[in-house]
Amino acid sequence: MTQKERMLAELPYKAWLDGLKEERMENKKKIYSYNNLSPDKTEEMKSTIKSILGKSGENVFIEQPFRCDYGKNIEVGENFFANYNCIMLDVGKIIIGKNVMFAPNVAVYTAGHPIHPDSRNSGYEYGIGVTIGDNVWIGGNVVINPGVNIGNNVVIGSGSVVTKDIPDNMIAVGNPCKVIREITESDRKYYYKDRVFDVDDYK
Repeated sequence: MTQKERMLAELPYKAWLDGLKEERMENKKKIYSYNNLSPDKTEEMKSTIKSILGKSGENVFIEQPFRCDYGKNIEVGENFFANYNCIMLDVGKIIIGKNVMFAPNVAVYTAGHPIHPDSRNSGYEYGIGVTIGDNVWIGGNVVINPGVNIGNNVVIGSGSVVTKDIPDNMIAVGNPCKVIREITESDRKYYYKDRVFDVDDYK
């Protein structure tokens, strides 16, 4: 197997061999172009981000600046929005569903290094994929670690470090991130904590 094949198979690999360094450089050029576009160049921003991502829905917007390793290992569904300073280390696959929102400073890490110093100093690293379901809101300054699966309709509270899977329909918060309760029908009428909607067209 090439080092790229090893990387995509979630096996230990060396990131500077078999053209991987060159692939990252090509993506860095695209990212540089994207991050330096004037914010009123909306159509150019849209076409550029679509050329970076491996797969995306029609309605996708990522605020500048944005960072990723390869881009092509990221798949996002329809109605994806990421706020400022989003980082996706897409050594492994990052698959995101539809109607997902990222607050500022969200970081999705598929990349990692061995724990033992001798193993780490060998130069081997790894990438283990992350999946995020539909209708998910990730709060500000959240870190999602390698191998995590986040279910549908989940809310992750600000500042959380997600190290384990989160089931569907849950609010999860903390470091390490833990489920605090299920989202239920009774939550529908509130827009913030105990504040009730004063309009009807939110339903």
